[in-house]
Amino acid sequence: MTIERDETNLREIAERVYQYLIAKHAGPTELLNEFDVDPVSWGMDIDNWDWNPGVGVNAISAYYDFCKRQDVLDYLIAWIQRNKHKAIKFQHVNKMVPFAIFPALYRRTGDRYYLDTAIEYGSWILKNSIRTQTGAFQHGGDLTEQIWADTIFMIVLFLARLGKLTGDQTCAREAAQQLLLHLQYLQDPETGVLFHGYFCDAKNHKSSARWTRGNAWITIGTPLILAEIGEMIPLPSEITERYQRLAAGLQRYQASHGLWHTVMDRPAFYQETSGSAGIACGILKAIHQGILGSAYMPVVEKALNGVLQKIDVEGAVTSVSGGTPIMKTIEEYDKLSRYPTCYGQGLTLMLLTEYLQS
Repeated sequence: MTIERDETNLREIAERVYQYLIAKHAGPTELLNEFDVDPVSWGMDIDNWDWNPGVGVNAISAYYDFCKRQDVLDYLIAWIQRNKHKAIKFQHVNKMVPFAIFPALYRRTGDRYYLDTAIEYGSWILKNSIRTQTGAFQHGGDLTEQIWADTIFMIVLFLARLGKLTGDQTCAREAAQQLLLHLQYLQDPETGVLFHGYFCDAKNHKSSARWTRGNAWITIGTPLILAEIGEMIPLPSEITERYQRLAAGLQRYQASHGLWHTVMDRPAFYQETSGSAGIACGILKAIHQGILGSAYMPVVEKALNGVLQKIDVEGAVTSVSGGTPIMKTIEEYDKLSRYPTCYGQGLTLMLLTEYLQS
């Protein structure tokens, strides 16, 4: 089935996805099993200061850039006011995601709070964040010597945006270096796609899962980061070369229905919507920025159609896997529960917003 993709219909769907994101939801707890690391109620709890709602508010910020509605901007400002007391300087990149909207909020409002707070936390990150022996940010303080694909969206994007706002080349260089390191250590030389994580001490990728949402964090994060720092500092050509190999690998693994399976080289595994939306949005952004050619548009079109099939009448994005650590075995990725989440809503909203601007 193909859903109408005229501008009016896509705008209406985007608005439903946005409204579902900001509404209160308890979550269908009966879906949980022993492999899940979070309660289902966590999925749509937007009033938190962590990566899940952090991805959501980043998407809302992108939605505002598209629609320029005062109510959307007011929501972001109110969200910060409600939740800013929860922000802490903590050794886990997931706690830093909401700060990625601060540079834009400063530009939109002129409120020095956003600028001063962004500089404070950005400085703390540069001075205090634990790095692995490779120089890459350690994903979490207790995840010793672990590099995760998620880190690029969760903290490096903030540094890139802060660097652009302040003109601080130290932030820009750190963002470029982190992006390159993550591509180097996570990219599979055989297929071009990314492994979920790298264990520096063991020098392996643990279960070696080519996890779709992990690929999404870097597929969407790379053009977002390069858009901020591309004119500030010289960028290694290796970043775009590796990104182009990544895109080629992703194209090969895209299933006929347009989505990617949660572990993309396991076609018997379920289709995962959040990762698929993030990949499609990233590829589309890369096309718009000239990183990829227009030959990749069929990948985006097919993925968009697949994602639209997963949005229900209320605007809930379905078939989204819960919070996912690096699992011990590849098979465990297929056993995680699927339910609506702020990041699933967010990545889908970002795809719709980017497509509407094509």
